[in-house]
Amino acid sequence: MNFSRLFTDLASRIAHWTGKPFTFAICCAMVLVWIVTGPLFGFSDTWQLVINTGTTIVTFLMVFLIQNTQNRDAAAVQAKLDELIRATAEARNLFIGIEHLTDDELEKIRKRIEDDAAELDTELNALGEADYPRRAFERLIALK
Repeated sequence: MNFSRLFTDLASRIAHWTGKPFTFAICCAMVLVWIVTGPLFGFSDTWQLVINTGTTIVTFLMVFLIQNTQNRDAAAVQAKLDELIRATAEARNLFIGIEHLTDDELEKIRKRIEDDAAELDTELNALGEADYPRRAFERLIALK
């Protein structure tokens, strides 16, 4: 097994485990134990250093773990969206890969899509179809 696969598997397991309520409860219990032991250790510098060091290390490692899982999730969602665009006859394939464009380029595309949607709304209003989105939503609700 290569390092990349090993890291991905480990990161997935840790992210899954740390996202559980039980893990949160354990962390809260650890902090509570630390607080309760304060008087036993006279609220010493060492006592404070324990929690500061522990939380700093965990935070440092979790930043990279969270970034890794978000990167993988975003790449998977992007691949799925690209496949939907590719498989849909009416979709414009030029949207595949736009996540690699600059922010300014993406903003121009977003603005163009909004303008196209507003133009379509105007055309539908002229045809008496102004209530189409509401009617479609009402039909969807009625199916449930």
